[in-house]
Amino acid sequence: MCFAPHPLDLPNLCSFEYIQKYMKSVSSSLTSTSNAIEHRCDVLIIGSGAAGLSLALKLADHCQVIVLSKSDRNEGSTRYAQGGIAAVFDEQDSIDAHVKDTLNAGGGLCEEPAVRFTTERAKAALSWLIGYGVPFDTEKTESGEERFHLTREGGHSHRRILHAADATGEALQITLNDAVSTHPNIHVFERYNAIDLIPSKQDKGRCVGAYVWNRQQEHVEVIRAPFIALATGGGSKVYQYTSNPDVSSGDGIAMAWRAGCRVANMEFNQFHPTCLFHPQARNFLITEALRGEGANLCHADGTRFMHKFDERGDLAPRDVVARAIDYEMKRLGADCMYLDISHKPADFIVKHFPNIYRKCRSLGIDITREPIPVVPAAHYSCGGVMTDFNAKTDLDNVYAIGEVAYTGLHGANRMASNSLLECVVFASSAAEHILAQLPFASCEEAISPWDESQVSDSDEEVIIQHNWHELRLFMWDYVGIVRTDKRLERAMRRIQLLEQEINEYYSHFRVSNNLLELRNLVTVAELIVRCAMARKESRGLHFNLDHPNQLDEPLPTILVPEKSNARPVPGSLTATSVPVTEN
Repeated sequence: MCFAPHPLDLPNLCSFEYIQKYMKSVSSSLTSTSNAIEHRCDVLIIGSGAAGLSLALKLADHCQVIVLSKSDRNEGSTRYAQGGIAAVFDEQDSIDAHVKDTLNAGGGLCEEPAVRFTTERAKAALSWLIGYGVPFDTEKTESGEERFHLTREGGHSHRRILHAADATGEALQITLNDAVSTHPNIHVFERYNAIDLIPSKQDKGRCVGAYVWNRQQEHVEVIRAPFIALATGGGSKVYQYTSNPDVSSGDGIAMAWRAGCRVANMEFNQFHPTCLFHPQARNFLITEALRGEGANLCHADGTRFMHKFDERGDLAPRDVVARAIDYEMKRLGADCMYLDISHKPADFIVKHFPNIYRKCRSLGIDITREPIPVVPAAHYSCGGVMTDFNAKTDLDNVYAIGEVAYTGLHGANRMASNSLLECVVFASSAAEHILAQLPFASCEEAISPWDESQVSDSDEEVIIQHNWHELRLFMWDYVGIVRTDKRLERAMRRIQLLEQEINEYYSHFRVSNNLLELRNLVTVAELIVRCAMARKESRGLHFNLDHPNQLDEPLPTILVPEKSNARPVPGSLTATSVPVTEN
């Protein structure tokens, strides 16, 4: 086994004492001219959201774990998830009903075994979270018995959503972080960017660690581990408008692709239908639970419109609602639509949606008396790195959990509140698989340190920033809620130009956060566009005006990289070109 130092020993990772104490077993892999720092652990988890922290806690009693957090450990998409977690707790509900609702929302592309695998393990997953103290809301029955309050969200036929007011993600993030912080075998590295997975020279089907960038020290380091889990979330930052925080730049998807993993269904990007429209309210979601509790979508004059688009009206799934809002905005030339729950009692609104109430009040909007201005924004990647039910990717010792992964659960449209559930369920199955393999693991292969002797400081950070904004703008314009073949072709031409610039111009610059994110976002953008171009139909979250009808027998869109060309060059962001094959 490989072991990480105790967190009390970590204040100065660059010290000679640290290297001397912990690096003896790998000192032969370091050159005398290098200041390279190498960390060791049994499992490296890249990402500190619900998926990454759940996996860490399930492993930590048995091995040493490093959790890599690109920013503050609390700063991720999980924290901003307002809606809850779906599971069957009501006696009037059933797993079969949960499966049916998920399949219906997925537009014929969900893989039923994956859906059933997830829903059957939902109650156990939530019980595990309850055991850690996640403060899900409760209510008293008429007999005075306390039970969990179950809400309903779009696409669900029953009340099956456990929630902590309207800030479930934050409650989950805080609870898991508190547990992680007190566990001696979990070591959280904050403000670290993952650069690339390091493929084994001896076994092409494995990786031996990752190159990471210490943002505080501005230094590239190595983390050696026999098992690696990607829990980096999605890539919604590829779009100009997103409901997610800045860390959502598709890092895990891009790294896995470069390392030789297949990706699937990248064309299905969910646009959350109701984000608060206000110049001072960047990235603020209005949870679907409002619609579940009776809120109506309407024009500025109060006219409701969802009944024109779907028989389920305001409780239609997200893809239908987002497209309807987008259509009405374009038809009327309006900046936004409105979500109105003011017909409900004020006490009910404040009790169930306290954070939304407070946020809107701070902006001069009283949701107990007036509607909320809303617009769609990029929110969730339904595709990702292909995995099995153990969360294992095409690489033998690399796992992907949460939004970064394609498990077959979501299909062409994510069912509300299945995403946090997916994180915990697949974290559990990954932990079981890793622990079974742990006694046989080894990671003693020599790793080339990152060589910065041939790189230079960029004096054109502003150009990187301009390219970054350019990418997000044309992805929004050409690969948004509604697409055409011509728009996709235009996007691909611009992506190819950006890739050329990165390979030819930026490859020998010192790494920076903006450069790493630009590189990953361009890769994710290419995967999205290639998948969108391959799908000659409109289904779920992918709507193409040139192909408005649905195929009779839809299949997932799978992209296959050339594994032999997936080796990173230490000290450079250059990589051998990776041809794409579409299945």
